[in-house]
Amino acid sequence: MSTAAEATNTAPKWVFTFGAGGADGSAEDRDLLGGKGAYLAEMSRLGLQVPPGFTISAELCAIYYELGRRLPDEVKPLVNHALAVVGKIAGAKFGDVENPLLVSVRSGSRASMPGMMDTVLNLGLNDQTVEGLARRSGDRRFAYDTYRRFIQMYGDVVLGIDHELFEEILENYKNLKGFEYDTELRDEDWLEIVARFKALVEAELGTPFPQDLHEQLWGAIAAVFGSWQNARAIAYRRLHDIPDDWGTAVTIQAMVFGNMGDRSATGVVFTRNPSTGTNELYGEFLVNAQGEDVVSGLRTPQALTEASRRGTSSNKPSMEALMGEAFAALKAACAKLEAHFRDIQDIEFTVQDGKLFILQTRSGKRSTQAALKIAVDMVGEGLISREEAVLSVKAAQLDQLLHPTLDPKAEMMVLAKGLPASPGAACGELVFAADEAVHLKAQGHTVILARVETSPEDVQGMHAAAGILTTRGGMTSHAAVVARGMGRPCVVGAAQVVIDLERETLEAGGVRLGKGDVITIDGSTGQIIKGRVAMREPVLSAEFGTLMQWADGFRRMRVRANADTPADAKQARAFGAEGIGLARTEHMFFEENRILAMREMILAEDQEGRRAALAKLLPAQRQDFIELFEIMAGLPVTIRLLDPPLHEFLPHTDAAIGDVAADLGVSISRLRRRVAVLSEFNPMLGQRGVRLLVSYPEIVEMQARAIFEAAIEAGRTLHNRVMPEIMVPLVATKAELDLVKGHIAVVAREVEKERGTSVAYSVGTMVELPRACLMAEEIGQSAEFFSFGTNDLTQTTFGLSRDDAGRFLGEYADKGIIHHDPFVTLDKAVGELMQIGVERGRKARPDLKIGICGEHGGDPETIAFCDEIGLNYVSCSPFRVPVARLAAAQAALKANNG
Repeated sequence: MSTAAEATNTAPKWVFTFGAGGADGSAEDRDLLGGKGAYLAEMSRLGLQVPPGFTISAELCAIYYELGRRLPDEVKPLVNHALAVVGKIAGAKFGDVENPLLVSVRSGSRASMPGMMDTVLNLGLNDQTVEGLARRSGDRRFAYDTYRRFIQMYGDVVLGIDHELFEEILENYKNLKGFEYDTELRDEDWLEIVARFKALVEAELGTPFPQDLHEQLWGAIAAVFGSWQNARAIAYRRLHDIPDDWGTAVTIQAMVFGNMGDRSATGVVFTRNPSTGTNELYGEFLVNAQGEDVVSGLRTPQALTEASRRGTSSNKPSMEALMGEAFAALKAACAKLEAHFRDIQDIEFTVQDGKLFILQTRSGKRSTQAALKIAVDMVGEGLISREEAVLSVKAAQLDQLLHPTLDPKAEMMVLAKGLPASPGAACGELVFAADEAVHLKAQGHTVILARVETSPEDVQGMHAAAGILTTRGGMTSHAAVVARGMGRPCVVGAAQVVIDLERETLEAGGVRLGKGDVITIDGSTGQIIKGRVAMREPVLSAEFGTLMQWADGFRRMRVRANADTPADAKQARAFGAEGIGLARTEHMFFEENRILAMREMILAEDQEGRRAALAKLLPAQRQDFIELFEIMAGLPVTIRLLDPPLHEFLPHTDAAIGDVAADLGVSISRLRRRVAVLSEFNPMLGQRGVRLLVSYPEIVEMQARAIFEAAIEAGRTLHNRVMPEIMVPLVATKAELDLVKGHIAVVAREVEKERGTSVAYSVGTMVELPRACLMAEEIGQSAEFFSFGTNDLTQTTFGLSRDDAGRFLGEYADKGIIHHDPFVTLDKAVGELMQIGVERGRKARPDLKIGICGEHGGDPETIAFCDEIGLNYVSCSPFRVPVARLAAAQAALKANNG
């Protein structure tokens, strides 16, 4: 049998130690060690006071599952060797009755997944070592408090016993003894609780609580690896696009004790305010407690700084006042870590008998407002470059800034106030269960999830909710951290609110509300308000403008907007759009004062009748285009000719058919016949787009005339020539495009002759069929620009309808068949067709201008792909324009950096 020393030389490098100023790994080893293990190694190298430990590589996670949830035998001597090394550094020994080493066993993926996987603290205690801990510490109460914590956590995480059963025993005991807080229990009380906890384990499992310390250790390691596939972790990965095959590492670290009396404490600190970005320490701590007490929300923590304490009007002393020496050490560690990692840090710490230990650091999750301020401020402080600042803000998060907040002038009935944990406002129907939030969201409801405290199991309900409210917990509780990451408004620690989960009621300010009642929460102030409150448009910060200006200087692609109305166009310009990439003309025909003429055109028996009806639409259509051209003030405007099938403009119910027949002065039977003639089994693939324009060239003629006349009039107003881009939809062949292009040219010559001036324009096509991508070289001989319509290109590539696919795409994602909704993030097959279209189109016309105007044009991942294949621009909804601007800059910077 090989020794541990021999094993370290022959087995794979699966175990990495850290401590005493050195480490096997570093921050560069995040993929192997997970964020937690990599940062602990880095902190140890920096000379910070980090309890020693070791990390089991994430590579073993996959092996664990391949072996049927079992660890390979080769890893055991490696772990035992590392445990001995850690004990030597810590001055204790695992399993030693007189001087026991206690360890924590924690998960750590390369992507932060707060609270989603399992942790076991205080491992290494049994009926013998607990006495040794009591003798070593000189505090029997502390030793048995620690033992009961271990039994409860191990029983829950490893043995599968509901933690509420342990809580029930503890609460009943406290009630009988007249105790309000855990800190009031004495050593003999904890001895009794330990006995009751052990009895519970034996009653539930039929076997005693394990006393073998190595059995405890391997049980905890297996549980942490096993938690990678628990329901909440899987749900979190789905929501945050974290690959299933990354796995988790396991970090085993010597325990330090924040529950060792009044000179001990535990807490969490952010190096800057994660809600506002202000350069100030932000966090909280608990005296005589362990870390789980802070993040669980079971106890209300105290402020770190005196300034923060005054701001919350708390009468409990701050850490700065209570533990001045440890606070000074913490402040210095924060400065060192932020300077080293050049980003806001989220740090967990413990003070043991007056001495500070840093347990973990990671990049802090922050609100979007905070992300912008931190990025701009750090450039000003010389910590990072402008390029790094632009790369540091997640493009998709900008969407959170662009939506309404509470109107301060609105009347509101404030019921209570909690802690403002995640900024923004939301109103919706009260729900009290995560599953209910998911269910109602799917039915189109907007809900506020109200809980006493959230747990990782609630993550899907939190994502479904418009806002989150809890009565317990602090600014670093589970609810606060997860809500900030999701961009959901959140209020926590609302102690004045009483929630009865069984009756599904909320009471505050003398008012009782039930499920379905509407409330409003303001995550920026902590206010909880009865009913619906008026909202106002957001005011973007100066930092937003600064960062977007930097981003615009780095990007290669232009950003346009999909805009059909003057309001859309104005909003797009306000957000920095550089033109309109898609103006859908059919939306203009659905207005009440226009659809009657459209229906007259559809019912006309011949071309002459259709022309007469279309002539009624010409003035309105021309005015639409004049407004768009003037708002865009010389920027490009791409106008798509009529796309939907004609039956969409006709009524379909008996009552509507009767009303429309009366309005048009035709018989009901005639209208019914026309509806029947135009109906299609599969209208998505029917007579629409260019197919419609080939059959009804008079539609092309009217729209082209409206475009050219509008361009001339707007040009005079702007004192600048307007050059519209006319886009022909759903083209599959060059011949279709040539035919429509010929009709447009005839109208152009007519308008030039009538107005005595020339018109400048270009004609291109919307590429939304696989055939168009494959035949792009031929079509490119006629088209002067391409714009990929990825909504239809995705439908026709997959052979499915996006209107119906929602019924099963969720199931496909759950079963791992797809990793993304292909209508949200571009599918690789659709991307390959686009790449073919770009290459072949530019083979025919090297200067071919190419963009994208489907919904994917606002998706950061798709934008990066568009930059990679050389598109000239992306076009997206107005509210996504800032997202696209930042994403395009990030794509260009990453490409330049290799």
